[in-house]
Amino acid sequence: QVQLIESGGGLVQAGGSLRLSCAASGRTFSNYNMGWFRQAPGKEREFVARIRWSGTRLYADSVKGRFTISRDNAKNTVYLQMNSLKPEDTAVYYCAATYFATSQPNDVNYWGQGTQVTVSS
Repeated sequence: QVQLIESGGGLVQAGGSLRLSCAASGRTFSNYNMGWFRQAPGKEREFVARIRWSGTRLYADSVKGRFTISRDNAKNTVYLQMNSLKPEDTAVYYCAATYFATSQPNDVNYWGQGTQVTVSS
């Protein structure tokens, strides 16, 4: 199995920045595509960003130009740099690992427990 632990969430003013980290253990990290999803109360879990083992990146339209996903396979860690944060970015952010690249929550093989991000007006 793969265990994913997120960190770096918190409270920030609109326009500010946060950097989320996801540390992985268990199976070989480089075998998986990694991604970030988020979920606000009463809403469906939605795709934010993914990075393939090849390094190819994909972002949701709502975060393009503001968020950057990266990975360090040697450290078994994936990051999400979030800049120019908006109140609508407020959600629990979940790290995800998939054998095949996906942007669909139902296709995710492993989930982290989530970290809260709150953006004030």
